[in-house]
Amino acid sequence: MRDRYNRSINYMRLSITDRCNLRCRYCMPEGLRDKLPMPALLSYEELLEIAAAAVRAGITRFKVTGGEPLVRLHAEAFIGRLKALPGVEQVTLTTNGLLLSEKLPALRAAGIDGVNISLDTLDAEKYREITGYAELARVLRGIEESVASGIPVKLNAVLQRGVNDGEWRALAELARTRPLDVRFIEMMPIGYGRKFPAVYNEELLQRFRESYSGLEWDERTHGNGPAVYIRIPGFQGTIGFISAMHGKFCGACNRIRLTSVGKLKPCLCYGESVDLMPILRDGGSSGDIERQRRLERAIREAVAGKPEAHHFEHISEITEEKEMVRIGG
Repeated sequence: MRDRYNRSINYMRLSITDRCNLRCRYCMPEGLRDKLPMPALLSYEELLEIAAAAVRAGITRFKVTGGEPLVRLHAEAFIGRLKALPGVEQVTLTTNGLLLSEKLPALRAAGIDGVNISLDTLDAEKYREITGYAELARVLRGIEESVASGIPVKLNAVLQRGVNDGEWRALAELARTRPLDVRFIEMMPIGYGRKFPAVYNEELLQRFRESYSGLEWDERTHGNGPAVYIRIPGFQGTIGFISAMHGKFCGACNRIRLTSVGKLKPCLCYGESVDLMPILRDGGSSGDIERQRRLERAIREAVAGKPEAHHFEHISEITEEKEMVRIGG
């Protein structure tokens, strides 16, 4: 499926919940929001119906997100059903890692193709400061067990100036002895993220060049996202950079996003979306052919409305006002 700028759109991020078991200060601080009631969220059956329509429209790869997706009951079983849909080539997961160790056997049985784990610090006190909870050890255990299991692992770090911006090297060193990707994501001015000054990847890359010799660009495909990668001699893994602010990658964007309440977003920067919930809850059944056609048309409509580029660099042009947790990161 191609949009009006001839980009191939084959990837959907599926948010299955707005809930989370952490309270990261730039995403969902404690006390600043209410949980949506469960009936307001898409059921697993509705999510699978949308995914099937998306496959018919040309989507073949899915990322399951939240909130924290693993806090939703039976998320692993849902992932297995999603992976089993005809035409689905890949299903991966974004998680904060707290529940990863205990859920890992079920995720492997479900056929998960990879996990992205959010980790901004290796310092236990800073972790508590950033996330609101003293749970770093659980996350690190989940990372080690995932790597040992052979599942492809990516670590996503967001650096905050004056908080954890000095930890870039410690985080990068995780890739020295482990076959994983450590990726640095620029703070995006969405929701509460607008309040925090970003550490830009141009600056960070210069630090890498000054600290490590023999850096090489890694041209291999690492997944579906916009990261660019470098290889450091002697490292088993690689270092990635997702530069939302100063490395605009919109020309190669291949994704759309589905929120947990059924809003299909063509672009993270803007508030515009296509609402799929009325199609699902108008009284028809999941096996209704016309309903399936309406879902596919709506997905194609969202892709047709995908803008040429975001404008995160111009705050006044950002129209998305929701917190990231309600969008699906």
